[in-house]
Amino acid sequence: MKLTWGDWIIIVAYFVLSLGIGVAYTRRASRNVAEYFLSGRHLPWWLAGTSMVATTFAADTPLAVTEMVARHGVAGNWLWWNFVMSGMLTVFLYARLWRRAGVMTDVEFIELRYAGRAAAFLRGFRAIYLGLLMNSLIMGWVTLGMAKVIGLSLNIGKLEAAFLCLGITAFYSLLSGLWGVVVTDAVQFVIAMAGSVALAVFALGVVGGISGLMARLPEHFGSVDAAIAVWPGWDSAWLPAETLLVYIGVQWWASWYPGAEPGGGGYIAQRIFSTRDERHGILATLWFNIAHYALRPWPWILVALSAVVLYPHLRTTDPTALYVRVMVDHLPPIWRGVLLASFAAAYMSTIATHLNWGTSYLINDVYRRFIRPSAEERHYVRVSRLLTGALALVSVFVTVNLQRITGAWELLLGLGAGTGLVYLLRWFWWRINAWSEIAAMATALMVTAGLKIVRPFSEDDPSLYAKSMLLTVTVTTIIWLLVTWLTPAEPEAKLIEFYQRVRPGGPGWAPFARRLDAPAPNALAPYLASWVLGCVLIYGFLFGIGALIFGQWTKALLSLGIGLLAGAGILWSLARDRDPQQGLCSS
Repeated sequence: MKLTWGDWIIIVAYFVLSLGIGVAYTRRASRNVAEYFLSGRHLPWWLAGTSMVATTFAADTPLAVTEMVARHGVAGNWLWWNFVMSGMLTVFLYARLWRRAGVMTDVEFIELRYAGRAAAFLRGFRAIYLGLLMNSLIMGWVTLGMAKVIGLSLNIGKLEAAFLCLGITAFYSLLSGLWGVVVTDAVQFVIAMAGSVALAVFALGVVGGISGLMARLPEHFGSVDAAIAVWPGWDSAWLPAETLLVYIGVQWWASWYPGAEPGGGGYIAQRIFSTRDERHGILATLWFNIAHYALRPWPWILVALSAVVLYPHLRTTDPTALYVRVMVDHLPPIWRGVLLASFAAAYMSTIATHLNWGTSYLINDVYRRFIRPSAEERHYVRVSRLLTGALALVSVFVTVNLQRITGAWELLLGLGAGTGLVYLLRWFWWRINAWSEIAAMATALMVTAGLKIVRPFSEDDPSLYAKSMLLTVTVTTIIWLLVTWLTPAEPEAKLIEFYQRVRPGGPGWAPFARRLDAPAPNALAPYLASWVLGCVLIYGFLFGIGALIFGQWTKALLSLGIGLLAGAGILWSLARDRDPQQGLCSS
């Protein structure tokens, strides 16, 4: 792709702005680790929520969505659309509990909830597993996506592209901590969305607008409906009914996935910890889910459909290249610079978060917990910056060894299968202990590895994923429940400490409320009702916007109307819940 001076000016200006923000927050981030990793717990909801959205808007995300749409039409997005239900649970049940816990990382929560050597082991293991191993895999596949964009656009190799991408991001991330990350996230989200919308407009212009696109889709998908339908139907060849049911009925609560962890966690929890109070935590996660699922996907989908029409041969040979091909071939000067800057923004927002978030585990839950527990705050900040740079180098190594973007996605889902239920219930059932989580993780890992080795299901079976997921979830759940009952409960003093600080609702803690002569925990039903309304809100807006784009006016009016009614119900519920200290349980 040939770039003009105007393109280069836009790209350079963007990088200078990002570095400037990083330098501006360096001094503030140097005060202590709370400032470096949690912005001093002073973030407003809109900034924390936008940072969450920007983090999930990685350079590889449009490529992955393009691959799903190219292979299976719009309905192919159910691989991730099902996580709406998990996200809404975080909003209405878990966000306030995370903020109330007062920890620095979700891994530190382990020793708030559990006691003894098992809890210490679990905390250290998960810190290394998530902060180093899993985090490096995520950054590697995100960098691979960005390297593909740069490689196709500027004709440079994967290793050179990886170093170029990571170098600037790591520099401002290690200087500015979370303050610099979230402020640049807000800027980067605006730039990335502007670039996505612009590319969709240019792509549609090439294929003759929406009408021209719809006229040419049957040639490639068999019918217009097969291409643009948001629901795949129960008799789809690529997504059999049992697989669809697993997506919408099991995967969202059973599988751990970054950004959609059952019960929240990871960088979502980090942003909640960083907000001013519980209400800001709830609003931040609500805004994140609305923007992430309902507002953002459609520009990518339009580019993907247009790309299939323009480059049908890539649909089967290299579908992830379709998005970049449209950008390289059909953008005019200046806009090429805008799109490359938008890809850089999407990439940098994700990597900056993962560098800061991963380092927070290694510092707070390994170095400070087990190696150097009593050093000065500035010492921990200095070590944090060194580890941030080291983590960036590890991710470069991972990048050059990853072959397929979607393959990493599938690996994450497989390794986390079956563990979700224990993460959901540990807040609301006192009997769960540290061994429950250890058993869930170990069993999920062994079952996933066993399925890869034994291969009990045919590779050609379209229900392969559903069968593997159900088997993994079933075995993992049975094992961790057995381990829970066969091992002692946590010490009563630890359980009382947790209950008094977090005040979870539901019947699972009623015995402790009676023992403390405290008011009974609040019922979970009102919060579950808000969860249902939240799901209706997101899906109503998501499907309604799509119908509006394709001129399906009745569907659009119905979907958007239902979404607005659900939104009104949520606003009414939030207005009633004015006491930030009340939450799920009476004080």
